[in-house]
Amino acid sequence: MKALVLENIHPTAVDVLRSRGYEVELRAGALREDELAESLDGVQLLGIRSNTTVSERVLKEAPDLEAIGCFCIGTNQVDLVAAAERGVGVFNAPYSNTRSVVELVIGGIIALARRLPEKTQRMHDGVWDKSARGSHEVRGRTLGIVGYGNIGTQLSNVAEALGMRVVFYDKADRPAHGNARRMASLAELLETADVVSLHVDGRPGNAGLFGAAEFAAMKPRALFINASRGMVVDYDSLRAHVLSGHIAGAAVDVFPVEPKAQGDEFESVLRGLDNVILTPHVGGSTQEAQEEIGRFVAEKLAGFALQGSTALSVNLPQVLTPTLDGEHRLGLLHHNVPGVLANLNAVFADAGDNVVGQHLSTRDHLGYVVTDASEPLSAAAIEELRRSEHCVWVRTW
Repeated sequence: MKALVLENIHPTAVDVLRSRGYEVELRAGALREDELAESLDGVQLLGIRSNTTVSERVLKEAPDLEAIGCFCIGTNQVDLVAAAERGVGVFNAPYSNTRSVVELVIGGIIALARRLPEKTQRMHDGVWDKSARGSHEVRGRTLGIVGYGNIGTQLSNVAEALGMRVVFYDKADRPAHGNARRMASLAELLETADVVSLHVDGRPGNAGLFGAAEFAAMKPRALFINASRGMVVDYDSLRAHVLSGHIAGAAVDVFPVEPKAQGDEFESVLRGLDNVILTPHVGGSTQEAQEEIGRFVAEKLAGFALQGSTALSVNLPQVLTPTLDGEHRLGLLHHNVPGVLANLNAVFADAGDNVVGQHLSTRDHLGYVVTDASEPLSAAAIEELRRSEHCVWVRTW
């Protein structure tokens, strides 16, 4: 059994996979499409972060691939539909680096409000500029959070603890935390907030969400934060509004095009601007977060490959399987049509095999059923299931 792990994923992940019997190949950087496709021969598990794209073409050329672990929050770098059609499970870490991102955002808000980037640069230049001009406390200021999911809600709680007022906007119906107030529209939030922080996901519909009109609608001298996705923001417009003085400062951690490897040159229209903090996509890059992400995602990959569990998969029906204890397990991923479960149970009955547990879940056009039995099915019975027109794959444990 072989796993390919890219992009300097925490050693904890490697330890978990090796302890489960996997041979692990490590690559420090991301791989481009051709390189990735060539590297997946004989690989069952793939571990990536945000800079490796797994396209439909890559999936077509990787018949041995069983699962992909995204050792981050986002999964938009993977063609989830194509992966599901081939029965390749995709797992991520939706919670593990939440606190790290929140702390980076809070640090950015305070640094921008106090104009620390400028102060620091002038000190390095040998200029003593002891002045309160343009420097403010964050207490009493209004933070507008766009996207009120796992990160947005925790940011809301921490910001309130600092004495900030919090408003938020989310298309989903999410409950407010603490004293936070829901805004009826993005426009209403922009009229209200002294600081705007984006925390939306990377779905295609969010591309270009924040552009010239949105920056113009922000309060004069407001601050802007983006630690979500680079493609969400028109950075040319942000540059123009910073240079005009309408936006007093910005902190940006994500970019539409990011260097593939450590040390590569970084290009951005935001370079060189006063009171603009640029960080290299490190929102979740703390030792604590990366260790937890490494453990969490590796455990999900191993649970799927060795036990059949799809719990927290982002693209397959979710079944949390019990620990195997003397039973023989069969997993059937199939098209979600009537009669598949009845046919499966008929195969077990015809084989005289006693079913001791069964777990079924459906998701869109797919269904997944895990059956624990007292005896293993014969090779002929398993082949009969595989020949069904509705079968995606059959696996046994």
